[in-house]
Amino acid sequence: MVRNIVVLGGSSHPQLTETICNHLGIPPAKALLSKFAVGETRVEIQESVRGKDVFIIQSGGGKVNDHLMELLITISACRTASAKRVTAVLPLFPYSRQSDIPYNKTGAPLAKVPGQSSKNSYTFDSRPQTPYPGGPESAGLLNGADSLHQQLGRLKTDDRRNGASVPPTPQRQNTLPDGIGIRRSDTLESKTSDKSEHFGNVNGVNGASKGPTKPPAFQPQPGYKQWVAQAGTLIADLLTCAGADHVITMDLHDPQYQGFFDIPVDNLYGRHLLRKYIQYSIPNYKDAVIVSPDAGGAKRATAIADALGMPFALIHKERRPTQINDRQNATMMLVGNVAERTAVLIDDLADTSNTITRAAKLLKKEGATKVYALITHGILSGEAIDRINASALDKVVVTNTVDQGDHLKRCSKLEVLEVGNVFAEAIRRVHHGESISVLFDYN
Repeated sequence: MVRNIVVLGGSSHPQLTETICNHLGIPPAKALLSKFAVGETRVEIQESVRGKDVFIIQSGGGKVNDHLMELLITISACRTASAKRVTAVLPLFPYSRQSDIPYNKTGAPLAKVPGQSSKNSYTFDSRPQTPYPGGPESAGLLNGADSLHQQLGRLKTDDRRNGASVPPTPQRQNTLPDGIGIRRSDTLESKTSDKSEHFGNVNGVNGASKGPTKPPAFQPQPGYKQWVAQAGTLIADLLTCAGADHVITMDLHDPQYQGFFDIPVDNLYGRHLLRKYIQYSIPNYKDAVIVSPDAGGAKRATAIADALGMPFALIHKERRPTQINDRQNATMMLVGNVAERTAVLIDDLADTSNTITRAAKLLKKEGATKVYALITHGILSGEAIDRINASALDKVVVTNTVDQGDHLKRCSKLEVLEVGNVFAEAIRRVHHGESISVLFDYN
């Protein structure tokens, strides 16, 4: 029996809340979770939390936005009711795949307009590297800026001889020297700026109105990445402002996400559950091969392979479009040998299951006898279940960080591992002020 502790369960995963409370030996706290007719979330805590250690369990699967709002309101209600400490337990962290990662290109991608031929198809999407300590400095401009002005003047004279009209403004003369013959007027930015000059021009000669000019339809320019709102720091700020003092989660898609918080974040790992399943449920597991379906999960997969002394293979997605606007499907390539062996795919999250099903097809093509997929977070949204049933996967093993009740009824290949005991032990240790590092040591 753990005293002075309150465990509140959200509506996202009541079975997990019940498992955690049974392990701790306490009943779940009474709370009224409902919605008004307009759709607003209503939370009413029906017992005292004054001066107590409150843990709110809410996963990120299902109706993510409703569950997130319910969590924020519950945290605020506990804080208003004078709870000593409020800890948000998020088995699957919502919006964890939308961390704030800026555009990683160095410099502005001034690519040449498609369809124009040029001798040298260079692009301005790189900059000189920083020299190593003690190394030679970059060469910079040859003969300084004077040489650049001479080259610009010569190109301007050549254009006049060819009959091309050159505007006198210096912005139109942004040209590279010595044969890199891409004028600034031929780049994508200039084309966009040329179009934008005609927007809103309603005054004609002597102020006469020409009539409204309709702007052209928006088309994203090739070579540019459209800026998309990233919700990483926003969710962290919302939890903190609502009153959360601590966050416990499992297998963050991006471990750097912890740095967005100003409060402690404990990121538990589900790899020990996957490792035990491999040891006790896969026959002759020493002869099997651990496979990462992409390069991003290689570190996760190699940790399990090294702990079990198993070989490792990697599936590489090769994206080489012929043109920058030709986004063809990635070509998958296997690095390693899986012939006449059991292949075990390791990943942290399966949403549409497109990656693991394509990986399974490739592994069977390369001679794998059986293909298992071990996933921590089995979201399995959309047509994921139908895709798994029709795929080459022999078995898909997921944890119950997300409610898997409906998924089990529709997929005979699915098997669920229990994570309630891991979260219950983490809650007990946090409540008593004990170290939880033992939950990270799987060797």
